[in-house]
Amino acid sequence: MIKKIRQSRGFTLVELMIVVAIVGILAALAIVGVKKYVTNSKTTEARNSLGEMSKLASQAWSRELMIGTVLADGASLSGANQLCASATATVPSSKTAIAGQKYQSSSAAGADFNAGSQTVGWKCLGFVLEAPQYYMYNYTATGNTAFNTIAQGDLDGDGELSTFSRPAEVRGNQVVLSTQIAEVNPDE
Repeated sequence: MIKKIRQSRGFTLVELMIVVAIVGILAALAIVGVKKYVTNSKTTEARNSLGEMSKLASQAWSRELMIGTVLADGASLSGANQLCASATATVPSSKTAIAGQKYQSSSAAGADFNAGSQTVGWKCLGFVLEAPQYYMYNYTATGNTAFNTIAQGDLDGDGELSTFSRPAEVRGNQVVLSTQIAEVNPDE
């Protein structure tokens, strides 16, 4: 009886090596899962921002734009729908500002998301990001018929950009937004 107890006290080297191998495999899987989770949480910024930009561009088109002069008695004038003209610059203006890091946009008048006018760019859209951002944003319009909202990022800082875009076009009397955001290299 005593002999049996002494023989069953510990683990063999093979058993310990199997346990270490299993723990190593689980750790590797956990690292990949956490990296994917963190990347997905960062790309959510781009998806949400493009949705907001598209909504604001659609609302800007729906605004009634009237001329600034006084109408004569008995005269009438219909409102004209108009898309905001393209933004004159991306925010930030260079991809190096977001290469593996966040960028804090300037809130100064005429800078970053305050650039443009009542009918041009960021000021027309009314889009603002006050928190630091991982992505470089752009808004382009093709006359009064279509627009595209674009976010580009370099999450890992390797110089290769991920691109998210959401196009829209004017059909008849309404703006039709793409139901999906196009993604190219979303994990970059």
